[in-house]
Amino acid sequence: MPDRLRVVVAEDLFLIRDALVRILTDHDFTVVAAVDNGPALRRALTELQPDVAVVDVRLPPSLTDEGLQAVIAARRARPGFPVLVLSQYVEQLYARELLADGAGAVGYLLKDRVADTAQFVDAVTSVARGGTAMDPQVVAKLLNRSDARGRTAALSPREHEVLGLIAAGRSNAAIARQLIISPSAVTKHIAAIFGKLRLPESENDNRRVLAVLAHLDR
Repeated sequence: MPDRLRVVVAEDLFLIRDALVRILTDHDFTVVAAVDNGPALRRALTELQPDVAVVDVRLPPSLTDEGLQAVIAARRARPGFPVLVLSQYVEQLYARELLADGAGAVGYLLKDRVADTAQFVDAVTSVARGGTAMDPQVVAKLLNRSDARGRTAALSPREHEVLGLIAAGRSNAAIARQLIISPSAVTKHIAAIFGKLRLPESENDNRRVLAVLAHLDR
């Protein structure tokens, strides 16, 4: 990364907060603040104007969705401000609120993913660059909802696989590598998926992720 991105970290558990700071610092990010509660997070986002925030959904004092609401407020003040939210559990409501403005530059990961340093750093980097990084379990839950299954019933098994990877934010090249198929085959599958779901095709990875997630979450 040519310039060190400035990050605010918000996590109430010291060991996890310390691990996040160490990982980010070791991968050429500059952590400008590491806080453990909602009010401190709001102040840091307003006063320090970081490039990206990595935030636990539940923070003191309420321990409900204090972290999520703080970053949503920050995105209202700074449209498109990059945010990666961490959560202990899959909560579709949190994902819906985070994606509601359709601006991209958002991510939702389960805390377990932090143990996979490469995946976590890739997610922060993708979000900071304006992309979308959704946890595979969040995507799976959306795909497995009964109403979503009805909308995707016409897809073939392979198209279901490709759809899940699109919604998780994978590029065509990454999908091809993971499924061990050619890039041209991926392109054909994506065209078929968007046609069957009646979604406009897009060459922009972020827009197509948001389109798929919005469709599944209707």
